[in-house]
Amino acid sequence: MTLRVLHLAGSPVSEFHCDLSRLYARGCLDAVADPGLYDFRVAYVTPDRRWRFPADLGSAAIRAAEPLPLSAAVAYLCDMRVDVAVPQMFCRPGMTSYRALLDTIGIPYVGNTPDVMALGADKAKAKAVVGAAGVAVPAGEVLRHGDRPSLRPPVVVKPVDADNSLGVALVPDPTHYRAALDDAFAHSDTVLVEDYVELGREVRCGVLARGDELICLPLEEYDVDTATRPVRGYADKIGRTGDGDLELVAKDTTRAWIVDPSDPITRRVWDVARICHRALGCRHYSLFDFRIDPTGRPWFLEAGLYCSFARASVIPTMASAAGIPLDDLFRTAVDDATR
Repeated sequence: MTLRVLHLAGSPVSEFHCDLSRLYARGCLDAVADPGLYDFRVAYVTPDRRWRFPADLGSAAIRAAEPLPLSAAVAYLCDMRVDVAVPQMFCRPGMTSYRALLDTIGIPYVGNTPDVMALGADKAKAKAVVGAAGVAVPAGEVLRHGDRPSLRPPVVVKPVDADNSLGVALVPDPTHYRAALDDAFAHSDTVLVEDYVELGREVRCGVLARGDELICLPLEEYDVDTATRPVRGYADKIGRTGDGDLELVAKDTTRAWIVDPSDPITRRVWDVARICHRALGCRHYSLFDFRIDPTGRPWFLEAGLYCSFARASVIPTMASAAGIPLDDLFRTAVDDATR
């Protein structure tokens, strides 16, 4: 039976988030298209909070699609009678409110629920939850406008709920505090200040839920070093092409690579990643960043609880290294969501 699959993309927040969503969603549509299995449909939200239902995610198709208010869009979604949705939105409302809308309408979807997405997107709360479960986390404090930090440098300053390392900075001494805080507060009303974990390595771990079993994927390691790149910033993840389109800088093989599963760090990270997955209440899949200190101990940094199923997406990259084709990964996720 052919499944009618809705790809929910765009953003009500900003053109940047729209571009990021389109980048990944188009990659997914190209990578897993199979007319014998799926009838793909697209819903696209723009910063004016209007909905469009274009034939594809090309600029011309989006411009040609009629903009609809939420009320009309909900009626249209109900009439579409889709079997399952794949959320491709990366802004905060897209990860939470729009998934909750799918729940309200009764459309099952791939990925984590709105409450879990909200928890994972709040770096301070996610850290508190996994720390209570026994995972090592850096000591930290949450600041609001007017608060003075009490932690002594070196520390890392980051917006509590921003993505792609926007506003993240290493503060090596007190003279750098003000500039770092100003930058972080430009992206969020609350800022997390954490003790700097001495650099050994930095890795990301993906987890797939298969019934009661949690399957950890090969780690992805990032190019960091004490002298030139002690923490990863925005420029290490997202860039623009000469034409102005977004590109994924982090996918450059000189900046990120798959770790040999025989590396001793792999098992240590897998153990704590499973704890994080369960503690946060994840389903279908999860993704976590860890700092590895010079002794080889993993420290939880943050959760990234989404997957676009584009070939450039992290979980498909890890799954491919584990011998799991993207088509199989996508089909399993869709089956889990509709079951």
